[in-house]
Amino acid sequence: MPNIKSSERSVITDAKRRAENFAVKSTVKTVSRKLVESVSAGKADEAKALLTKASSTIDKAAAKGVIHKNAAARKKSRLARKINAQAK
Repeated sequence: MPNIKSSERSVITDAKRRAENFAVKSTVKTVSRKLVESVSAGKADEAKALLTKASSTIDKAAAKGVIHKNAAARKKSRLARKINAQAK
């Protein structure tokens, strides 16, 4: 534990921020995994519905600063490519 009062407060706020960021990243991973599973199962309609949900979740994470905006764009692009590959 730090000796300086402001550093003690920083440790607490850093832990809170880390927990919130971890929760957001976990949600992004869960939605992405569900989409990939539905694509591999051949459920095209469900996958398209999950793509909109996944895009929204990823955009929110980028807006909060949890992930970089380019990383968010990359994740959305890769998910869309999986769905488009399934359609062929």
